[in-house]
Amino acid sequence: MLTILRRVWKYAKASLNSKFNEKADPKVQLEQAIIEAQDQHRRLTEQAATIIANHKQAEIKLNRAMEELERVTASARQAVIMADAANQKGETDKTIELTRAAETFANRIVAKEQEIDSLKSLILQSAEAASKARAAVSTNSVLLQGKLTERQKLLSQLDQAKMQEQMNAAMESLAESTGQDVPSLEEVRAKIETRYARALGISELKALHYDSGLMELGQTQLHLEAQAKLDQIRRQIGSETSGELPPGTPLELEDQAKSDPTDSQSSP
Repeated sequence: MLTILRRVWKYAKASLNSKFNEKADPKVQLEQAIIEAQDQHRRLTEQAATIIANHKQAEIKLNRAMEELERVTASARQAVIMADAANQKGETDKTIELTRAAETFANRIVAKEQEIDSLKSLILQSAEAASKARAAVSTNSVLLQGKLTERQKLLSQLDQAKMQEQMNAAMESLAESTGQDVPSLEEVRAKIETRYARALGISELKALHYDSGLMELGQTQLHLEAQAKLDQIRRQIGSETSGELPPGTPLELEDQAKSDPTDSQSSP
């Protein structure tokens, strides 16, 4: 039963995480990841600084212990010299006192030497730890810089993706609205082409009507001329039968007289 509950809990947790990731803003998640990386780098830097500080403190303690060892050694040496001088003079109490002082200094020398040995061992260990800490900070700094560069790239890609999504949404909205509230481009083009073709057809028909009118007018004129010619022929025939000259202009009569010498001779 407990195993089933654990599985259900893990499944529910994974489902919630999946839904959360789907709804979460990638830009916010990216900033969270960068902030977490920066915090991790800061913590690592603080730990490295503590390790390096311990190494520096050990070096300072070692230097101070070595200086103190030199002073204690010098004091012990001086006490031994003074104790020997007092012994040679037969000053027993002074010799004992100086000897005790020399022993005290000797004990301090031994303690300082042990302390120095311990500090040297500590310095070696802290030096190695400080070197590793520096390397870790340097490596993590490079990684952090890479993440910052990657963040700029991802933000740029995210902006491009958002712009493309907006364009897709606009195109989809345009496609959905076309043919409903607003006519499509194809419909407008077909309408314009239909009107243009109709206008051309009407213009062509009007041109044909005008040409037919001219043709009819020309035929009427030709008919009138033909009737006039027939009338003239009839008058000529009538004049020939009656011996009279046909009516016409003086120029036409003169031409006829010149062309007919018989008539000109018979005339008085």
